[in-house]
Amino acid sequence: MSRAAKLTLAGTSLFAASTVFFVHYSQRAEKTAMHAGVVRDMQNQAAKRERQLDFEMQRAMEEEYKKIQSVHDSTEVPEKTP
Repeated sequence: MSRAAKLTLAGTSLFAASTVFFVHYSQRAEKTAMHAGVVRDMQNQAAKRERQLDFEMQRAMEEEYKKIQSVHDSTEVPEKTP
């Protein structure tokens, strides 16, 4: 085998091996990124559920306080009586 043939074989083999390595590395990185997105979505959904429960609890407390106390809207302008 000539020297040029050996160099060509070595070069193409190195190129093929590096391509396979890069593809596997890229797939692994994409899989990790996708999994991180799923975990982040699950955390966001849990936080949203918790905020919704807090909101519902606050609304229930507001209704309970409105039954006990007379509450009026402070943003309303009172009518002036002559």
